[in-house]
Amino acid sequence: MSWIDNCNLCPRRCGANRKKGAGFCGCQDEMVVSKTMLHHWEEPVISGDRGSGAIFFSGCNLKCNYCQNREISFKISGERLDSASLAGKMLDLQNAGAHNINLVTAAPYSPLVKESLKLAKGKLIIPVVYNSSGYETEEAIESLAPFVDVFLPDLKYCSAEISSKYSSAPDYFSVAYKAISAMLKARPKVIIEDGLIKKGVIIRHLVLPGKREDSLKIMDVIGENFNGALLSLMRQYTPDFATEDCDLKRRVTSFEYESVLNRAIELDLKGFFQDKESAVSSFTPKF
Repeated sequence: MSWIDNCNLCPRRCGANRKKGAGFCGCQDEMVVSKTMLHHWEEPVISGDRGSGAIFFSGCNLKCNYCQNREISFKISGERLDSASLAGKMLDLQNAGAHNINLVTAAPYSPLVKESLKLAKGKLIIPVVYNSSGYETEEAIESLAPFVDVFLPDLKYCSAEISSKYSSAPDYFSVAYKAISAMLKARPKVIIEDGLIKKGVIIRHLVLPGKREDSLKIMDVIGENFNGALLSLMRQYTPDFATEDCDLKRRVTSFEYESVLNRAIELDLKGFFQDKESAVSSFTPKF
């Protein structure tokens, strides 16, 4: 029985028959891409001066209730593509000058994405970035690893209570920990050439309002367990996208962010750090 008939691609293992209906992620048996673009608002080593070749997939297996991309993570909208067409989109972005191919939330379609990367192999000469929520199975990461140069996962939460409340995933931390460990096993060393990342892992963490203690724990986890990865500490949370039932109704304070940043500095974590000007909705792509 294939994943299409009984889907177990992600940690939810919801068992959906995606020929007949959608799983928790909202996706069926065809890939849906909401937008392709040269993205200039990623980390400097990813966006460079020409932009990252971002491919935004529709649907998500996490559905955080404050998601800035909720227009496409909660709803399925965009262009339906087969593997050959997606490979063509990748090559189009390469021809447009993209520094890399940036696969944004591709987890619900991972076997089809893998097939696209196989088809593009030999023609695609820029790095492939796998941009992930971190809520992935080890098997999916191991399957994709031969085709991915840079893993860009989130590590959102330590607390099961917090991850359950905002992402309906009480097992988020244990799952993401194993997934990121698999990413680091595949890409244990960051390689940067001419200011652009070629291989490696960058772990993102978004500081949330009122959740400073959880963020401090995340810094400790990264420092103790994920040597070899870079950190991207983000301050860009904005309440503009929060659902009505989400109580994160304010921005992160300077005290909250700077205390987490100071912990990262104490732990000698290397990477990228945002300023408060990043916390505006205008930086979110229009879908």
